[in-house]
Amino acid sequence: MKNVISIIMGGGRGTRLYPLTKARCKPAVSLAGKYRLVDIPISNCINSGCKRIYLLTQFNTASLHRHIQQTYKFDPFGGGFVDILAAEQTDAGGNWYQGTADAVRKNMHHFSSVDSEYYLILSGDQLYQMDFKKLVDAHKASGADVTIAAKPMPTSVASELGIMRVDGSLNITEFVEKPKDENVIKSLIIPEDLKKNLKDKSKDYCLASMGIYVFSAKVLEEKMRGTEIDFGKEVIPGLLGQKKLCAYIFDDYWEDIGTIDAFFEANLALTDDNPEFDFYNQEKPIYTHTRYLPSSKIYDSSMDHTNVAEGCVVKKAKLKRCMIGVRSVIRENTSLENVVMMGADAFESEEEKLADDKCGKPRIGIGKNCKIKNAIIDKNARIGDNVELSPEGKPDKWEEGSLYVRDGVIIVMKNGVVPSNTKI
Repeated sequence: MKNVISIIMGGGRGTRLYPLTKARCKPAVSLAGKYRLVDIPISNCINSGCKRIYLLTQFNTASLHRHIQQTYKFDPFGGGFVDILAAEQTDAGGNWYQGTADAVRKNMHHFSSVDSEYYLILSGDQLYQMDFKKLVDAHKASGADVTIAAKPMPTSVASELGIMRVDGSLNITEFVEKPKDENVIKSLIIPEDLKKNLKDKSKDYCLASMGIYVFSAKVLEEKMRGTEIDFGKEVIPGLLGQKKLCAYIFDDYWEDIGTIDAFFEANLALTDDNPEFDFYNQEKPIYTHTRYLPSSKIYDSSMDHTNVAEGCVVKKAKLKRCMIGVRSVIRENTSLENVVMMGADAFESEEEKLADDKCGKPRIGIGKNCKIKNAIIDKNARIGDNVELSPEGKPDKWEEGSLYVRDGVIIVMKNGVVPSNTKI
């Protein structure tokens, strides 16, 4: 894997994840109480032996850059690195990245300075565990110019994805980006001879592109001399029939964290008895920033299917199906159900708490006697006493003060303040 360069795409605006992306880019969004979304592809790379990693960034990058710099430091003898390549002005132009392929093209001068035979291109906002060595080995064995990781997906969601048709040798013979015609979708259903190898054989599936590609170096370098903007919409369809394209079927858990609904459900699914994504696999650890936090304190509280990160204080509260992030504070007689709480960037000092009290500002965390349901509480939020929050009855994109409703979830924005006695 020393001849593989990994490129993680982290430059999109993340509009479907707004307001979580109001002050940060998608890969920097918190996940599972203590991680960031970008930790997933980077950890998959490290666990697979791919340690030459470039992260392409563009929008609201400060917190992402800080996280990468604090977290991923390789020893000088292993030859590994995680380099951040932000959109920049050069003699060749000063425009921002227009799409995934455009972002790679504008950084080819960085990649070409590193010897490589293969480029591994990844998304920065997906939840999955994959051994990329198997993917690269399959690419080599097939003699492909490009290999696309493909996930069997129900036909009901085919219109939202790039769908491919393959032959018995997994050569890609057709690629359709987000097909809308039902007859076209039916024609792309996986044939029975391939379906027999899937875990679930009872449903009809299509093979969807995961946005994970392996390119032979010469093929990508040749293609980047063109003007295509996006891999899924232009580069891959343009190569069909011109180069050898193969699929690598990945029949395991994979979630594209592109919307508030997907983000919310993916987090809460981690509280299940046997979650499909395994943060507890010691052979495939997920790496993140080391914070040196104390153990959480739980006083006289009731918890059902709830994950609590380090440094939290929970007093006489009732929590049901919740993901509680680092340094979260939940005060007496508060009830939470289906809540993703991201926690805080720092503990409040006694002086800061006294200053809050003096000016009537709620302290960081959740106050006393609150009832919150179906909610995401972003970093450093301040919720006063006797607050009731629920998205029920509110239209999509409803907004008031620090509150926002999207995809049936009420969100308290980052650094938001919800005064005591608020009832939503």
